[in-house]
Amino acid sequence: MQAQGPSTTDKLKMGAMMGGTAGLAMGFLFGSWTIIRYGPGPKGALATLSKYMLNQAAFFGFFFSIGAVIRSDSNSNLSPLQASQIMARSPAMAIRSRTEGAQMMRARWEEERRRFRRA
Repeated sequence: MQAQGPSTTDKLKMGAMMGGTAGLAMGFLFGSWTIIRYGPGPKGALATLSKYMLNQAAFFGFFFSIGAVIRSDSNSNLSPLQASQIMARSPAMAIRSRTEGAQMMRARWEEERRRFRRA
C-alpha cells in the first residue's frame, strides 16, 4: 500500500494559513508605515493597523491557497529532482507539436477514466 499525502483540502487550508500569516506581517509593515506617514486617521491607530493587517491576510491567504492547490494538482509520482534529471537528459522530449500534446492528453484522460471506473 502506498503512503497517502495530504488531501487537496488540507493543502488548501495550509496555503491559506501560510498566506494569512505572511499577509498579517505585510499588513503590519504597511499599516505601521501608513500610520507613521499619514497619521492614525479618525478611528485611531489600532483600527487602522488592524484594517491593513486583515486586508493583507485575506489577500495573501486567498492567493496562497489557490497556489497550493494548483501545485498539488499533478498526480505525477516523480520528485522534482527526478523530473529535472529527465529533462536534462532529453530536452527535446519536452517540445512537442499540438497534435502530439493532444494525443498525450487524450491518453491520460482515458487512463484516468479507466482508473476511476475501477475505484
